[in-house]
Amino acid sequence: MDRRVISSGSSYEERWGYSRAVVAGDRVYVAGTAPIMAGDADPPVEPYEQMRRCLEIVEDALTKAGATFDDVVRTRVFMTDPAHAPEVMRAHGEAFGSARPACTGIVCELVDKRWLCELEVEAVLR
Repeated sequence: MDRRVISSGSSYEERWGYSRAVVAGDRVYVAGTAPIMAGDADPPVEPYEQMRRCLEIVEDALTKAGATFDDVVRTRVFMTDPAHAPEVMRAHGEAFGSARPACTGIVCELVDKRWLCELEVEAVLR
């Protein structure tokens, strides 16, 4: 099986030993993607805007893998507060409304206190 890794350039990837995405055969696995900003700047304060940033990073990884949002079959959405769900999932719906992947929502604590959400996706290449 062919396997290749995709990097977003985040310092976390090298430091913690992971890739933004891995393409294995016809599958694309995008790691949990937080609203990381260039230069470790503060992320937006609103949950919707943070998820939009996560989606930008995910979309870039999918593009590098040869996929689009329409190829996504599974998402996992992590939030620090269930009250963020309406705004986080609004952004999710804007991106995945036509693909309608299987989706799991999880309320948890994230590594950086500034992050309100994180997104993990799996896609199948056509």
